Amino acid sequence: MKFSERIEIKPVETALQVQGMNDELRNSLWNVLDVFIWSKNNFLYRQYGSGDIEEFSRRLWFHYFKKPMDSRPERAHRILEAIRSYYFECPWYEVYDFLEYVLLAERNARLIKAINNILERELSGYRFIESAFVPVTDEVEIEAVQKALTEGPFNGVHAHLKKAMEHLARRENPDYRNSIKESISAVESMSRVITGNSKATLGEALTILEKKGHLHPALKKGFSSIYGYTRDEDGIRHAMLDEPDISVSDAKFFLVSCSTFINYLKTTIV
Repeated sequence: MKFSERIEIKPVETALQVQGMNDELRNSLWNVLDVFIWSKNNFLYRQYGSGDIEEFSRRLWFHYFKKPMDSRPERAHRILEAIRSYYFECPWYEVYDFLEYVLLAERNARLIKAINNILERELSGYRFIESAFVPVTDEVEIEAVQKALTEGPFNGVHAHLKKAMEHLARRENPDYRNSIKESISAVESMSRVITGNSKATLGEALTILEKKGHLHPALKKGFSSIYGYTRDEDGIRHAMLDEPDISVSDAKFFLVSCSTFINYLKTTIV
């Protein structure tokens, strides 16, 4: 906390930035890109041949801006100026779109960590996990989702969790209903691994784990209740004209809870 905040001259920011982005956050994210990309050796210029910005901008104009290639400025510093102008003038949600494109193109773990550190420091309501920004803000929750997404040869599980994240990560038009469905489907996929039955339900897997002594009855009851919520008459999976009132908190709860339970189920496989 800054001195001015400690003596209460300057108010302390406490609200998460979910539906917007203040100047401090936008500036800090740009500075991370500057450190890791714009200012690195050979990006703008190199002694012989074009700098890396030439290929970077060609891909950016083609895949992200989707503008004519010959609309790019001719000189490297002018290209960076054009990128900078877009970044600081675009709506807040396009900053995340732009960052997603860059992070997926660069595939730099240190860059991703630096971006997430800034998001945490500036109280952003999003973190970059695997391939998208998602509204998961607690570090324990982030670790649980990342672990469920990466550990073990469970392709079906990973595919459902990624879909759940994609539905949740749509900042302008999130699909909470299908996010929850995919989170539950990820647990069901893990259940089929546990039982060795391609048609097994979560309930059947829980029963097997309980009989083997891997699952406390209270834990089985708790997760069975959550699973049951998605299957009753007014639940998520029931085809109804009037969808239930589902919020981001509901979808986030299922993503994190299912990821945590998947991580637990992995420990029961011997």
